[in-house]
Amino acid sequence: MQDVKQRVALSSIAASAGLTVAKAIVGVTSGSLAILSEAAHSLIDLGATVMTYFAVRVSGKPADAEHHYGHGKVESVTALAETALLFGLAGVVIWEAAKRLMSADPPQVEATRWAFAVMLLSIVVDFFRARVLYRTAQQTSSEALEADALHFSSDMWSSLAVVVGLVGITLGYARADSVAAIVVSVVICIAGWRLARRTIDTLTDTAPPGVADRITAAVTRVPSVVEIERLRVRQVGEVLFVDLVVAVSRTLPLDRVAALKNRIVEAVRFERSAAEVTVTTEPRALDDETVLERVMVTARNRALAVHHVTVHEIEGRLAISLDLEVDGSLSLGAAHDIASGLARNRGIVATAMHCVNAVPYVCAAEPGIKTYLDLPLIAGRAALRGRA
Repeated sequence: MQDVKQRVALSSIAASAGLTVAKAIVGVTSGSLAILSEAAHSLIDLGATVMTYFAVRVSGKPADAEHHYGHGKVESVTALAETALLFGLAGVVIWEAAKRLMSADPPQVEATRWAFAVMLLSIVVDFFRARVLYRTAQQTSSEALEADALHFSSDMWSSLAVVVGLVGITLGYARADSVAAIVVSVVICIAGWRLARRTIDTLTDTAPPGVADRITAAVTRVPSVVEIERLRVRQVGEVLFVDLVVAVSRTLPLDRVAALKNRIVEAVRFERSAAEVTVTTEPRALDDETVLERVMVTARNRALAVHHVTVHEIEGRLAISLDLEVDGSLSLGAAHDIASGLARNRGIVATAMHCVNAVPYVCAAEPGIKTYLDLPLIAGRAALRGRA
């Protein structure tokens, strides 16, 4: 893809150089300000296309220690410089055209066949070059090539204005050339404004139009995604950087969360293949959680291992019993405190009732065998790990 961009940029340099020389020769021989302004416009385009070529080469470099997001914005800086050149040219042409219009003895302009031939050839070349550049810019998301395409497109319309001015001179309207030059300047200003607006949007990290909505729709369709809490996108060259924060059920195990992140990345890249996606998940308590899931989440959040969880409904209330594994070296009081802390957790108390107290006992322990201690807590028994 990078080679394609460089080849197209080189072909633009050749086209700009040829048009610049032809327009300059015809402009000098005919004395037409409109043609001379077009020659200057083409000269700026030549400089811009040379800048574009080097910008494309630099922007293709991978990210490094100093440019973590790559070098894609080099193209935007180049496009901004081209914009400044366009506005400068338009100002000079308007100034000279106004002087000719106000002059009592304006310079004589000759509408020769060569003048018509060069300008018509310029229109044809600009038309085809603009199409090739626009197509390549869309395929590679290159702002520099898009700026070049805009230059050639504006050249086409300004060249048409020059042709109309030449026709006016042929019909005897001496000031038609100066009017055509002003029209050319207006076209240049419009092209410069359009280019400047897009370039500034990129440099200020404005989200590309419609991209956030499409990514939101794609990610929302991924199963297990509860909600998109934050979405930020920024374009750097042809790469779209996407920063996503999504809410997921807090009961999902880590392996399923990792798989979910991969599906989200795939969904985003289906919309934009050249996307660098960062996904952060936020656990969310859902209304449809089961009592078992709440117990397991509560224990996991307290770094406790539980098993044999049973839930019973007794006279319209829930009773929960479970085995809680604790360090075998703990005293009974310490184990009881851990179990009581789990029992008092709001996520369990809100849905459960105390079980019938049981008399604590310790069975004979042998090396390497778990021993169990029944404790009078809401969660049932606590399993002690240790040795005799």
